[in-house]
Amino acid sequence: MKNKDIINIGKFTFLTFLILGNICLIGYMIAKIEALAYYGFVLLLFATPVNLVVIIILIIYGIIHQSYLKDCIKASLIICFNIPIAILYFYLGMFLMDF
Repeated sequence: MKNKDIINIGKFTFLTFLILGNICLIGYMIAKIEALAYYGFVLLLFATPVNLVVIIILIIYGIIHQSYLKDCIKASLIICFNIPIAILYFYLGMFLMDF
């Protein structure tokens, strides 16, 4: 695997769940369809283990192939940028739904 491919895995994972979260949150804010809020919370439950598995695989790959460790850590950190965004979206969703 090339260094560029490893970084692209992190970017793809980050952007996929960021875009899905944005669709759920902005869709709910605009249309007030509660199903979008529900799917947003389900997305949190689904995205957390998926992101963790991708991070673990990247770190293990980096440990096995030491020359790629730095890029695997960078890709993992890119994925970790979703954590504060997900927390913000969670509390924003709870506020919007009056919980």
